[in-house]
Amino acid sequence: MKVKICGLRTIDEALIALEAGADLLGFNFYPASPRFIRPFTCARLITRIRDRGLTGVFVGVFVNQSADEISVILNECGLDLAQLSGDETTETLEALGERAFKALRPASVEDLEECERNYPRRSIAPAWLVDGYRRGAYGGTGKKADWKLARAIAQRSPILLAGGLNPENVSAAIRDVRPWGVDVASGVESVPGEKDPRKVMDFIGAVRQFEKECSD
Repeated sequence: MKVKICGLRTIDEALIALEAGADLLGFNFYPASPRFIRPFTCARLITRIRDRGLTGVFVGVFVNQSADEISVILNECGLDLAQLSGDETTETLEALGERAFKALRPASVEDLEECERNYPRRSIAPAWLVDGYRRGAYGGTGKKADWKLARAIAQRSPILLAGGLNPENVSAAIRDVRPWGVDVASGVESVPGEKDPRKVMDFIGAVRQFEKECSD
């Protein structure tokens, strides 16, 4: 089970996430988000991580930016993947190829079917991110995803499950949805935009404990 800690803004937050066992680190380039990080700051942060000999999958979170803008930031920051969390066109996703995956926020079966028809999915994991739906919002709200809809797509494609996850409910979410991985931002924060080290460790610990219990 992969774990993505999203919305990181400082080297301390990133190091805590990695040391606790995170597999993917997310950096948010949407200016309206309380988790916004400037590309220059992100590039320095990732360089410092790699200089320490630490590894992980580094993911940029984008909202309604062009494929050219996203590509520049991916390359400047040394990011591995782009998570498209806005209303991006199919053309944007296709232009980025296997470097990008789409965040879906289905509110109904019809929404889910439309998303799957309209957006090409990556052939490798994660194929999608499934988030909670809130009108006019682009994630990071703490709104719980519809686990029934998420499970339907997880049965066909490897997904990252996001939306309203926290240390208390992540085990139940994994049990119900069976995703490829889980993604958290607000659920491990003390205030919006500031990660709580204890919550980060508790979240990842809960995932690993669930895995251990399943393997026993």
